Amino acid sequence: MLKAAGATAGAAGIGTAVLPTPAMAAGAYAHPGLLHTRADLDRMAAKVKAGASPHTAGFARLTANRHAQRGWTANPQATVVRGGSGQNYGILYNDVHAAYQNALRGHISGDGAHLDTAVAILNAWSAELTGVGGNADRFLAAGLYGYQIANAAELVRDHPDFELDRFREMLTGVFAPLGDDFLVRHNGAVVSNYWTNWDLAAMCCVLATGILCDDRAQVARAVEYFKHGEGLGAIRNAIPVVHDDGLAEWLEAGRDQGHALLGVGLMGTFCEMAWNQGIDLYGYDDSRFLKGAQYVAKWAMGGEVPFTANTRRKGAINGWSGSETVTEAAPVDPAMTRPIWAMIANHYTRRRGLPASYLTRIAAKSAPEGGGGDYGPNSGGYDQLGFGTLAFTRDRAIATGTGGGTASPSASAAGSDPRPQTGASASPAAPASSAAGGDLAATGSNGVLGWTAATGITALAGGLLLLRRRDRGRRESQ
Repeated sequence: MLKAAGATAGAAGIGTAVLPTPAMAAGAYAHPGLLHTRADLDRMAAKVKAGASPHTAGFARLTANRHAQRGWTANPQATVVRGGSGQNYGILYNDVHAAYQNALRGHISGDGAHLDTAVAILNAWSAELTGVGGNADRFLAAGLYGYQIANAAELVRDHPDFELDRFREMLTGVFAPLGDDFLVRHNGAVVSNYWTNWDLAAMCCVLATGILCDDRAQVARAVEYFKHGEGLGAIRNAIPVVHDDGLAEWLEAGRDQGHALLGVGLMGTFCEMAWNQGIDLYGYDDSRFLKGAQYVAKWAMGGEVPFTANTRRKGAINGWSGSETVTEAAPVDPAMTRPIWAMIANHYTRRRGLPASYLTRIAAKSAPEGGGGDYGPNSGGYDQLGFGTLAFTRDRAIATGTGGGTASPSASAAGSDPRPQTGASASPAAPASSAAGGDLAATGSNGVLGWTAATGITALAGGLLLLRRRDRGRRESQ
């Protein structure tokens, strides 16, 4: 498995609060509630209407993108293939980004024709798609485009013409099973064979599916894997070493810059979708993700960073096997950028009021962020939905004085978010600020009492753990 000399275990995180929204208390989730809440959409529309900066610059990037034009005609396929012969997955990711961008533009501008376009694209695909195939890359396709298409659908789920039930069937029958299977079996390979971003893509798909389909067990599996999974996407494997200076090594920094940026963007996406349902993974394990994102931001801008040699096992179960040792961080091109930073920087510095100088600098350098189609024609330019400058730039949270629990780096801005953080149990005396106006994305709690992860998410996560134990037993018996 992974060797991480010098790694610090960090906080156990058992007290991390998981706060339900009113919808969750009734057995469903808050909608829209993946990357964008209703309050987020209203904020974007109001800022653009008022001519506020930098929102207007972000909106200009959206309206200039060819995918964001109403009337985009979908080209649905029965089978999408990524890897090997017959590849056609570019058709899918172009249509997915067109659906997302039109839906986002429609909400901000109030032009219903853009929402109609998004609905037409999604309905066309749910009526046609029956499978995702190819070599191992099929798992990347299912993960990346699964979470992305779910986000597009979440923005139009209440549209009268949207075939929500049929879309759910496609998501749970085509995309999510590959994500679930990868996290359990890793395509028949040893668990560390696949780098961090493979796990994270699958995790995002599983989580997004669970939220859109109101499947609590699905959400629980994804969250449990983030915390305690065996693969390299689990947070302590993705970020194996924490240093005293507040930076934490990102494993794929030893691979290359592009994949490290992809991984950080995917983990940020995972944390944001969970946050919008009242689950704080941004602050999990003493804000370990903040420390890892800061590390990558500094490194990607050409800064000197420490790196601890690590070795990962490679190969197939009962087949070829080997190992790979990485001893230093890979070279970087400071000009390389991806639309991943605004979301992460705004969470930590605006919602939480925490210092994050490297995140702030790289987010400013990358602004205004574009989306799919703005970062080259290849698939890497479509790995993130983007437009973070528009979507995630927010005013700094106003202190309410309702923060509870022991002070830590994840909760050092007293009252900037009333949700208890790592090391603090949920408190009935910690209601959300009324000034937040019910903005779950600003408070994470919406005034509803919480329960702890130890008695909630972990208890529900037995499905994935049981499957893994069964699978391990099957392998050992062969």
